[in-house]
Amino acid sequence: MTVLHLVTYSGADPLVMNESKYVLKKTWWKSTLSENWRAYVEGQLPTSSHCEEITLLTSLNGANHTESGGYHYIVETDISKESEEEFNAWYDTEHLPGLASVPGTISAKRFLRTSGSPRYIACYELISPEVMKSKEWLAIRHTAWSSRIRPMFMNTVRELFVRTNK
Repeated sequence: MTVLHLVTYSGADPLVMNESKYVLKKTWWKSTLSENWRAYVEGQLPTSSHCEEITLLTSLNGANHTESGGYHYIVETDISKESEEEFNAWYDTEHLPGLASVPGTISAKRFLRTSGSPRYIACYELISPEVMKSKEWLAIRHTAWSSRIRPMFMNTVRELFVRTNK
């Protein structure tokens, strides 16, 4: 199994990190709301407060998977042990495949943090943030099953990132 890391950084420029030599050639995503940055890296990295080991749960091509996206929308959340089975069934059978099929979606992925919180990470690479306002995207977000699952979310983070040339 391939070891994956989520590399995060808060500040003006992620290249000041000691690990920068390991992630220079990776795509950096910068938050549209703050000085938060992230990159996804395969292989071993030095242990630091900026690197978290993650496991890929699901990776789906989106409706526009042959294109390159400039936006990366993430939803991170915890879920109670009692609700985990239904939560994962919803994500795997309805939510992730549904959002992947929306025009303007390039990819849809789910990860699990090996440790720490929020444990679950869903990532959507998009052509534009306008995709999230489309009737197709909103229809998937507002199903009966979604309405039943979403109140179970705990410690939820939603954030939009833009691709950088770092």
